[in-house]
Parts: sequence; C-alpha cells; structure tokens
Amino acid sequence: MNIKIRAYDKNDILESIAIWNEIVQDGIAFPQMDSLTESSGDEFFSQQSFTGIAYDGDSREIIGLYILHPNNVGRCGHICNASYAVKKSVRGHSIGEKLVIHCMNQAKELGFKILQFNAVVKTNESALRLYEKLKFVQLGIIPQGFLMKDGTYEDIIPHYRVL
Repeated sequence: MNIKIRAYDKNDILESIAIWNEIVQDGIAFPQMDSLTESSGDEFFSQQSFTGIAYDGDSREIIGLYILHPNNVGRCGHICNASYAVKKSVRGHSIGEKLVIHCMNQAKELGFKILQFNAVVKTNESALRLYEKLKFVQLGIIPQGFLMKDGTYEDIIPHYRVL
C-alpha cells in the first residue's frame, strides 16, 4: 500500500464520514455520540486547524484521516489536540503511525508547541502502544472518564508530547 497524506477537500466527505462514523458507532474511542452527516461532517472537518486525509496513492482510496485543532485558547492556545481514524479493513498497516507523525509535523508548522490527547481510552491498546512508541508521556489515569457504548465506564489516560 502506497500511503500518502494530504489536506481534506470537500470531495472527500463521503469516504471521510464513513471512516469517522465507524469509530463513533463502535462507541469505544471517540467522545462523539452522534454520527456525522454529509453536511455536519463537511462543517466539522472544514473547521479544524487541519484535517489530514490518508489515501492509497495507487487506488486513490481514502483509508484514514485526522483532525487537528487547539486544545484550549489564550495562554494555553499553543497546545493542540488531535483525533485519528483508520478504516477498519486496512488497520494494521502503520497508517495510524503515519497519521500521527504527519499530524505532529503539521502542528509544528501551525505554531503549536505541544500535542495533547485528553481521553485515550484504557482499552484502546493499539493507540496506547503507538503513543508509547512515539514517545508520548502519560499523565495518569482518570477513573471511569469515558462512557462506553454499552453503558459502562472505562478509564482514560491523557497523553502529551512536546513538538
């Protein structure tokens, strides 16, 4: 697979919301509870500081994406936050790693100094392994900080990395 990453374009909307909504509907990683529509999705992706689209350079199929935005405002505006989504059928091909690395570089270009993840769910083992590999620092555990789709609560582990 020839993985490339570029900026989001309105023509990406259907494939992008399909990938994003897979994760929302699973209810085990993203904080959103409602799926994106074509209209709400385009607004959501367009309002980010940057939305990156991962695609197969050969087939042009969109296989993942990330959103990057400030984590806060004012005196904390130099800290950014991001979320990543990889199409289920192509997971395990280092697409997530490529998205995170691209995101860190893009964040630096935009002037951010720190990338922070507020709510990495404790059961998201692949994300935890990746963030450890990329030298993110765990900030502790927030007990029962994430409402799972089945109605139970799971711990979350905030992370950060200086860019």
